[in-house]
Amino acid sequence: MKNSRLRWGIALGLFGVLTSCQLKAQQQDRNRERREPPSFSELLEKMDVNEDGKLSKEEIKGPLQKHFDKIDANEDGLLTEEEFEKAPKPKRPHSKQ
Repeated sequence: MKNSRLRWGIALGLFGVLTSCQLKAQQQDRNRERREPPSFSELLEKMDVNEDGKLSKEEIKGPLQKHFDKIDANEDGLLTEEEFEKAPKPKRPHSKQ
């Protein structure tokens, strides 16, 4: 009886360790996949509500909205692809691996 419980305990422990290792590996893969910021066309697909090919401050969500005024070079209240491409890229901390 004790042997049976011990075996079950060891088996469950190993299962837990293997599962957590697999989850960690999947998380690292997702982090590697999303290292680059989205392109302007990707942002348009997600946020350009009125489909005018430009992004207004009301349409933008997330960190880009915080820096909108810095990126909007001609101060017309709209971000164009040209303004987006010329914008300074944010410095990202290196992830620990």
